[in-house]
Amino acid sequence: MEKYVLLIAALYGALGIIFGAFGAHALKKILSDDLLKSFETGVKYQMYHAIVLLVIGFQFSFTESLETAIAWCFIAGTFLFSFSIYGLCISSAKGKKLRFLGPITPLGGLLLVIGWILLGVSFL
Repeated sequence: MEKYVLLIAALYGALGIIFGAFGAHALKKILSDDLLKSFETGVKYQMYHAIVLLVIGFQFSFTESLETAIAWCFIAGTFLFSFSIYGLCISSAKGKKLRFLGPITPLGGLLLVIGWILLGVSFL
């Protein structure tokens, strides 16, 4: 599990850099200021959680189910939160907002919150 978490951390980190550059350059021309800020929020949260996954990948032994649950909450939460924001922003700019992505963003956020709460519980 450690290598899997570290691989996902590296992937999220690399994609965060790519999406950040894409947003700052290519999307700056087609997104409104509000949509660009939303896109940047997705990138920030993705990078924050890539770093968290990197740390827990090195620190956890993943012998306890709590550690595995924390990792999965961060992996799934980051994917649902950030990537739904990217989809909403880009589809809005194209004039065909993918509304089904709207409810996915808070679900991803909820998984991130649960991951942080479980991380706190693991310290007890």
